[in-house]
This record gives sequence, C-alpha cells and structure tokens, in this order.
Amino acid sequence: MSVQTWTYLIVGLSFALYIGIALWARVGSTRDFYVAGGGVHPIVNGMATAADWMSAASFISMAGLISFMGYDGAVYLLGWTGGYVLLALLLAPYLRKFGKFTVPDFVGDRYYSDTARLVAVVCAIFVSFTYVAGQMRGVGIVFSRFLEVDINTGVVIGMAIVFFYAVLGGMKGITYTQVAQYCVLIFAYMVPAIFISLMLTGNAIPQLGFGGTLADGSGTYLLDKLDGLSTQLGFGAYTDGTKPMTDVFAITLALMVGTAGLPHVIVRFFTVPKVRDARKSAGWALLFIAILYTTAPAVASFARVNMIETINGVDGQGTLRTEAPSWIGNWEKTGLIKWEDKNGDGRMFYAKDERNEMTIDKDIMVLANPEIAKLPAWVIALVAAGGLAAALSTAAGLLLVISSAISHDLLKKVVMPNITEKQELLFARIAAAGAIVVAGLLGIYPPGFVAEVVAFAFGLAAASFFPAIMLGIFDKRTNMQGAIAGMLTGLVFTVGYILYFKGIFITPMAENIPANWLFGISPEGIGSVGMLLNFVVALAVSRVTPPPPADVQAMVDSIRIPRGAGTATHH
Repeated sequence: MSVQTWTYLIVGLSFALYIGIALWARVGSTRDFYVAGGGVHPIVNGMATAADWMSAASFISMAGLISFMGYDGAVYLLGWTGGYVLLALLLAPYLRKFGKFTVPDFVGDRYYSDTARLVAVVCAIFVSFTYVAGQMRGVGIVFSRFLEVDINTGVVIGMAIVFFYAVLGGMKGITYTQVAQYCVLIFAYMVPAIFISLMLTGNAIPQLGFGGTLADGSGTYLLDKLDGLSTQLGFGAYTDGTKPMTDVFAITLALMVGTAGLPHVIVRFFTVPKVRDARKSAGWALLFIAILYTTAPAVASFARVNMIETINGVDGQGTLRTEAPSWIGNWEKTGLIKWEDKNGDGRMFYAKDERNEMTIDKDIMVLANPEIAKLPAWVIALVAAGGLAAALSTAAGLLLVISSAISHDLLKKVVMPNITEKQELLFARIAAAGAIVVAGLLGIYPPGFVAEVVAFAFGLAAASFFPAIMLGIFDKRTNMQGAIAGMLTGLVFTVGYILYFKGIFITPMAENIPANWLFGISPEGIGSVGMLLNFVVALAVSRVTPPPPADVQAMVDSIRIPRGAGTATHH
C-alpha cells in the first residue's frame, strides 16, 4: 500500500477513536466540563497530562531544533523538562489543595481582587492563543504532506475534529481522548527511532545508539561523525555550543518558569480525587514525558546524518548520487523545502556558506525522518498520526483554558455573577467554539512572528503568572497591590524588551545582536529577568502597603498544611 493509503487508514482509525471517546464522555455539568468530575485515576491523568504537555512543539519541532542547532538546541530540552518538574513539585499540589479550577481563579481569590483576576485572564488567553496557533499550523503541515491537501484545508479538518470533542466532552472528553493520543504519539515517535537506531548503530535503544558507534564497522562514534560532517560543511561542531552561558541559563530559566505557569497543564491536577493523587499523577506524567524527551536528541542526530548524506550527492554506500532523493520531491510540494541550483550541475548541495542550495524548514525533520531513512510506508503514516495526536491533544487543552477563562473567570466571577450552571456551561461551549475559529485563522494566516512569539509566550507566563502563584502560596504577606504591581512590571518589561529587539509588530529599534542585549541575554531568555523584577516589585510594594485580610492569610496557611483536602469548587 502507498504512504497516502496507509495515512488515510491509520489517521482515520485514530480520529474515529477520538470521536468515539468524545461521544462516550459527553458532559452535563460545569464540574465535568472543567475538571472531568475530579475522579480521574492518577496513572490515567499522568498519561493525559503527558499528551497535553507534549505538543506539536515537542513532537515535531524540538528534535528539528536540536538537529539544526546541535548543542545549542539542548536549552529547549532542559527548560521544558525542568519546568515540568518545577510545576509538579512546587505548584501543582498546593493549587490542587486550594481547590480552584483555573489560574485566574487562584489569583483573583488569593489576592481578593477582580483587577488581579483580569490581568491573569488576559495572560492566560494570550499565552494559550500563542500556543494554539502553532498547534494548528502543525496540523496543517502534517495534512498537507501526507494527505496531499492544501495546508489551509488541513487546518480546517483539524479545527473540525477538535471542535467535536472539546466542545462536546469538555475536560472529561479531552482527558480520555488524550490517553489515546499519548499511546498513538509515543508509539509513532519510538518505532522509527528504534528502526533508525538499529540501521545506523546496530543498537535497538535510541538513547544508547545516540552515544554509540556506527554499525558500518568503522568504530566511529555517531557524534564524532556528525561533528566531522558539520565542520566540513561550514557549520560549527555539532557537540559545541555557541551561546554565552548567561544566555543559556536565562533561556533555560525562562522556559522552566514559563512552563510552570502554563495554565493548561496546571488545570490537569484538579481532575484527580485527592492532593496525594496530584503528586502521583505528576510522577507518572514525568515518566511518560521522559520516554519522548530522552529520545529526541537521538532522533535529531539520526535525522541530521541521514539528511546530509542523502542530499550531498552521496548515498549510504558512499557512491555519488545523480538524482535527488524522493523525499525531497515529496516535501518540495508543501513549500517547506526549496532548492536553488546555484552552480547548474543539477545536483543538490547542503552547507552553511555560499555553497548552500537548500532551504529546509526545521519543522519537517521528525516527519521526514522515516522517509529519509527509507522506512516502510506504514511507519511514515504512523508518524503522521503521531504528529496529529500531539498537536490536537495540546490544542484541546489550550482551548479549554481559553473557554474557562472567558466563561468562568470573566463572566461568572466578574461580569455576570448570577448566571446559572447551565448558562455557564453554554457560555463555556460558545467560548471554546469561538476560540477554535480564531485558532484556525491563526493557523491559516500565521502571523510572521509566530516563531518569535513562542519565546514571547514563555516570557509572558514567566514574568506574570509564576511569581504571583509562588508568592500566593509561600508568602502570606504578599497583598493585592504587590501582586498587581509585580505582574504589570514583569509584563511591561518583557513585552517592551522583545518588541525593542524582535520588532514583532513594529520595526525593531535596535539590532538583535548579542552586543546590544541586556547582560548578554537574548529576547528568548528575557522572561527570566521580567520574573525577577516581578518578584522584587511585588515583595517591595506588599511591604509598604496594608497586609492582606486575616481570612486570606489563614487560607494561605491552610494550603500548606499537608492533611486533608477540599474538592475543587468554584465558589
């Protein structure tokens, strides 16, 4: 069977499974819609959290970044993984014990202020839309290549699927759909990784193959070969970093604390019955996430070796290649690979300097990897299904955050406090539907700055949510004035710095070069400085203004006492 037939079959079966689960898990209450009734088993929740957490960025983009950036790409691996640990250990159990569905709910109640709640709602919606635009684009890329439809048509198909199970099933439908999606995406990631590891290094475990010798009997280590290929083609050595250590530290910290403030992951800890179960499900999620994250560097390096060898006129046996490999032609149709024959020899050449004739989108590396390695058609189709599972699972979680921020935190808590539960559920569904339409438009007309805005989103979550949540749990003296001043300071500084250097909406006012950066910190890492400013301002303002009311201070004390726990409420 052809790749396209296999893709229709495997993707069709997986979509049928997701829709079947959505129909089975239809909800009738806001408690089911927001937190799946609070009765999900920790292992099930761990698997769903892992799927929610591992978006198209983890499945499709991360190995692509590492493949092209080498050692420097490791900051994404460190930041995203470390952020999950931080979230699981420092924040999730306390927020779960506080018993609120959403981050703006926590911020609004802890700081006894609708202004603080509104700042948190705006941040939650902005961060979520930034992410969801990337997910929809990922869906479009997968469909355009494997189902051979236009990217925009692919985005519309993805919108229809997410609409069906997110609006119908709410968190309950999403939770069980995400369990199925985790199984699909991890199988789709590991099967080609194991195949290619065996082919290149003779080792069935990709993590060991990554550090092992090649299977060609030369005794050469895989990474030594990559270093040699990279330097020959004008790139830096694959295993050497070029970023200054302060920037590496700042980017890793911004990704970590930005991650720990991500609202769509935090809400998952409300779907289990007890605080103890929140800790258990965090542990399970970390295990499920680690399977993919420890494999990503191996996938990146395998893909890079195979890509260079198949493009640069040499096949696996070392003989000159006279025609382009078939995978190039397949991806050229999507517009994500371009070839310009500069020297007129009719052969492609990939390098860093003026010899380079190839423009390759980083996002295709994981999806093209099985094709480059000439794996069977069913493996290629499986990877397509995995990419869709990763993108759709996260998109659904983010859309739920947007809908609950609008229906619960904005309408129920601020604008229309007297609406019934049935009306709130209706507004939640309308908000989810509206969010899907906006997300689809962002996928079809991607703003030129989406790549930059990923850093913006992390910086925003780091500079706004994280200090407000941390101080809300661990410092009962932090008050409303301090929290609002801190959030606004962190936000304004981070937004201003990124606009100044990146020019997302306007022409940048300064060259985006390390010599001009504050302390040598790039716009991708500046959220860590915004976070520190937020902490300093919040603590300082809180100390010179009246302390929070006694009942709020007592509530903060009770969050940290490790016995019993209330169920999630939305009073």
